[in-house]
Amino acid sequence: MRLLTRMGANRGALAGGVVLAIIFVMAIFAPLIVPIDPMATVATPLVAPGEQFAFGTDMLGRDVLAGIVHGARVSLLIGLLSTAVAVLIGVTIGAVAGYFGDWVDEVLVRVTEFFQTIPSFIFAILLVAIMTPGLGSIVISIAIVTWPPIARLARSEFLSLRHREFVEAAVLSGVRPLRIIVGEVLPNAASPLIVMSSLMIATAILTESALSFLGLGDPNRISWGYMIGAARTVFRQAWWLSVFPGLAIILTVLAINLVGEGLNDALNPHLKGRSSGDK
Repeated sequence: MRLLTRMGANRGALAGGVVLAIIFVMAIFAPLIVPIDPMATVATPLVAPGEQFAFGTDMLGRDVLAGIVHGARVSLLIGLLSTAVAVLIGVTIGAVAGYFGDWVDEVLVRVTEFFQTIPSFIFAILLVAIMTPGLGSIVISIAIVTWPPIARLARSEFLSLRHREFVEAAVLSGVRPLRIIVGEVLPNAASPLIVMSSLMIATAILTESALSFLGLGDPNRISWGYMIGAARTVFRQAWWLSVFPGLAIILTVLAINLVGEGLNDALNPHLKGRSSGDK
């Protein structure tokens, strides 16, 4: 309740939460909101926005509004799934490195640094191309290129917490390392990890949009990036094909970032006060 109260006092986070809630409702109830197959031809091609079709039609006569509403499912699903996989990988590696230290930390830090030296987007393109474009390959590719930052954050949190009194007391009591990591240290390191995870969702959505724009998205599912990529050759003749899905991406990413900043302020109010005092 305190977390929600603090976030509610942040106007930016409140606005972002409202927008994000609308987008989630739109994605969940897409078949009820627009009961049209977004891949089906419903009219003549390139009909401008008007009374019959609020957002117009594309080059194949598909309803753009149906694509926007149904595309929210794919974009949000990929954003959430890829972030969940990246967080699982990153927190596991960071927790093990930070808790055990010594040579374990040295090896895992070098592995993390190796992945960070590779250009992430180019690596994602390569991975999707190798695994063939599809929902699963996109999720795996985005997760593989986005886990290092959260691994480094988890490692730093575990390094600062592993010598605390409650951890040493658990060690002396004979508690197993896995139980200490999951039950004692991780809950105390959760706040910054939650904030970073929320911001990673926005990065994943942008990455999926870029991959779909390049034609590396799932060909059987419509997404906002796919819509923009398919319409890039007719932008001058049909601006609405790129503008509406582009606005959907901008609003979603902006809303996620606002909610993430609100979470950061709510979970770390002393940092907010300190930064305000510095100003």
